[in-house]
Amino acid sequence: MTENEPETTIRAELPADESAVRALNEAAFESAAEAQLVDILRTAIVQPEVQVAQVALRAGVVVGHALWTPVRVGDGGDELFMALGPMAVLPGHQRSGVGAALIAAGVEGCRELGARALFVLGHSDYYPRFGFEPAAPHGCYFQSERFAAHFFVRLLAPDGLSASSEVHYHPAFDGV
Repeated sequence: MTENEPETTIRAELPADESAVRALNEAAFESAAEAQLVDILRTAIVQPEVQVAQVALRAGVVVGHALWTPVRVGDGGDELFMALGPMAVLPGHQRSGVGAALIAAGVEGCRELGARALFVLGHSDYYPRFGFEPAAPHGCYFQSERFAAHFFVRLLAPDGLSASSEVHYHPAFDGV
């Protein structure tokens, strides 16, 4: 954050934030697909208390949003694993620490829920700065080997991954 940028506040997303979150996702991405995905996931997650949805505010305006939802590793089980996505920051606020603040707060929120490990499919030069490492050496992959360079994991427990296999996101992600 530079001297000219207002302070960033991270808090849980509220129902009153939905239209602002939709608009920011539409502004941050090339299509409305991510905005539609967020709308679907809000209602599709069977246990809404097992998701972390946060907004970043600057001067009272929603400038960022991150959604962490449960994923299944292999055949599943009782262990909780979470994945980040979508995450969006308004174009005028990118590269100013908003995304970093959202990730840090989201990691803590997932830790509080008892998540064993976190996954993200994204930029290979961005997510390693936040403790994410390639998932392939842990035996985990997303759909196929073609995503290996962009699929990352962050272990939250020493034995965070007792299984290694395909990581299955909510079916709503299939359309994005």
